[in-house]
Amino acid sequence: MTADARRAKENAARYAAALVESGMVVGLGSGSTAELAVRALGERVRAGLDIVTVPTSRRTERLARLVGLVVREPEAVDRIDLTIDGADEVHEPSLALLKGRGGALVREKLVASVARRVVIMVDESKLVPRLGARFPVPVEVLPFGWTWCARWLEELGGHPVLRCRGNGRPFRSDNGNFILDVRFDSIDEPHALARALKALPGVVDHGIFLDLADLVVVGTTSDVKLLRPVPR
Repeated sequence: MTADARRAKENAARYAAALVESGMVVGLGSGSTAELAVRALGERVRAGLDIVTVPTSRRTERLARLVGLVVREPEAVDRIDLTIDGADEVHEPSLALLKGRGGALVREKLVASVARRVVIMVDESKLVPRLGARFPVPVEVLPFGWTWCARWLEELGGHPVLRCRGNGRPFRSDNGNFILDVRFDSIDEPHALARALKALPGVVDHGIFLDLADLVVVGTTSDVKLLRPVPR
């Protein structure tokens, strides 16, 4: 990561962290920008901010505890006031998202779906003319029968690749599942594709996040710009 990219991410993360108010239950996303926001929240908590957090991955949970945040399991809270998270791609003007390169997409989508407000933090490189322009679509599948899921994804026009670790073994999500990274030649109708992916047996969820972002904070080297969804 270049110094300029890190500065842009930090600006976005600090802006989002500043939206958190005492008394809130806050969903914490996963990934490099989300971790910068967690560290910024840790600074605010040490200065007196009183919040409860629900992390979306074990890695985020470890960091949250390290910086002094109060962590709760989802079943221990009755609401999530605000979720702050990153994204791999953001489509303008719909604010459709592609997420999941870090492997936490199922928990991220669940927390975002419950939250009263979802704020996404990115730098300008994450803005794309269409979803799938830069990255494949992550699809979390059960290990049992994953090759069948891969075949069905091919029938949908995708090119699935099993995500593996450096040692060659399959990557497993915090839920114990596999992830297929699926390249599509073109995603012209993301809502239709999202429904088709979710309907496949063995698919837990996928990285297409639609109609969830209330605000996208785009960090630059000197400031931020704010994007809000255009009413359909």
